[in-house]
Amino acid sequence: MSRAVTDLLSILDLEQLEVNLFRGQSPKSGWQRVFGGQVIGQSLVAATRTVDGRHPHSLHCYFMLPGDPKVPIIYEVDRIRDGKSFTTRRVVATQHGQAIFAMSASFQVDEGGFEHQAEMPKVPSPDELPSEEEVKGGLLLQMPEPMRTYYERERPLEIRPVEIERYISRKPGEPRFHVWIKTTGRLPDDPAIHQCVLAYASDMTLLDTSLIPHGLTVFDPTVQAASLDHAMWFHRPFRADEWLLYAQDTPNAGSARGFSRGLIFRQDGTLVASVAQEGLIRDRS
Repeated sequence: MSRAVTDLLSILDLEQLEVNLFRGQSPKSGWQRVFGGQVIGQSLVAATRTVDGRHPHSLHCYFMLPGDPKVPIIYEVDRIRDGKSFTTRRVVATQHGQAIFAMSASFQVDEGGFEHQAEMPKVPSPDELPSEEEVKGGLLLQMPEPMRTYYERERPLEIRPVEIERYISRKPGEPRFHVWIKTTGRLPDDPAIHQCVLAYASDMTLLDTSLIPHGLTVFDPTVQAASLDHAMWFHRPFRADEWLLYAQDTPNAGSARGFSRGLIFRQDGTLVASVAQEGLIRDRS
């Protein structure tokens, strides 16, 4: 297991302070604010640890204040309901005496039912795309500084964008983005870990998709970007340490907000999760 993956699992392994109270830490990465996916993942860990024998099928989140990476985050779980089939939890994350994030999550017992799913887009497989070493050797110097920094440091997740040229061009593109993602090392077999890791990863490129039609990225100094809300639905089992296609599109932007959606597929075409997010994309220029 890579050191970066070990660090990610450590970040998701919350300290229990009381029956419904947990404490999470942030990585020593030098970021000015806490990565939104970290708070989503840690909140889902907190909620999951208060539920027995059921798996999350949906979560709905609101980001209220930027997280401070220098101090711990306290997660308080409200056990709203334990029903025969569904369990409902609400989690509030606080720092400096203020709520910075809130999440509602629903868990369900395993049961069968009607089945259908969307078809996976036809895109190149991860093996047909440049590896990270190839990116570092060829395209890296053409990328903006934040992207170069991202590729140069050790990370728990490998991302292979299908439309990687958008990071070296300011040309407006079609309102969609496809990336292959997986952890850089093997994870434990516990399905809850894979769900929490995917929740963490689901915030990484989604907001950025809403800027593709404008030829910009969240790394552009003229853009003020921040996640506002985030929703995720888990459909079928998966492993986050195996390649997953994150197929994203952006049907709308307006009022300084961008709306993006994502479907996440296993390599065999099985739809495993859906995501939706609205974020701030304010033009500073």
